[in-house]
Amino acid sequence: MAELRSFIFIDQLQPQTLSYMASWMRGTLPRSNMAAQIIEVAPGLDIESLTDIALKHANVGGGMLVVERQFGYLEFHSRSTSEVKASADAVLDALGARPEDALKPKIMASEIITKIDSQHAFLINRNKLGSMLIEGESLFVLEIQPASYAILACNEAEKAANIKVIDYRMIGANGRLYLAGDEAEVRNAREAALEALRDLGAN
Repeated sequence: MAELRSFIFIDQLQPQTLSYMASWMRGTLPRSNMAAQIIEVAPGLDIESLTDIALKHANVGGGMLVVERQFGYLEFHSRSTSEVKASADAVLDALGARPEDALKPKIMASEIITKIDSQHAFLINRNKLGSMLIEGESLFVLEIQPASYAILACNEAEKAANIKVIDYRMIGANGRLYLAGDEAEVRNAREAALEALRDLGAN
């Protein structure tokens, strides 16, 4: 039986969070404010049969299906929240699981770096996939397990504050999130991200 590592419902995908994910996803592209479900399981190949269940059960679009070394990831979405929840419930039934059976988020690192140096910004921008980090901005960095919780933290931070999404990685052993902007906005974003994770039992 597959281990349910994460079971993440997003009520409204925010524009930057969505655009970043859409830049590398290979399936059906969601739109802003759509509802979405992200599921992470182990072993990775078990996500294939769960994808079959999710896509056949309700009218949802499959945006992302990834099988990596250890874990499998699925994202599906719809303008209809009820359709997303119906497919998500079908996956849970197949697993014999409940949402609370998913692993609790574990925060590995969480820090704000103020007034970023130009050289530091250059180094980060060389590896980012999102917006540009500018000298003098503040930067929030987060590392978390399981990795897929990074998208929840990003989406909730974007709802709460006027920030830029520099980068987030939601696949692999650890998830990572980089957000930047005015220091006060970055602090608001951090609190929103951490609160969303705490609501799921983060430690």
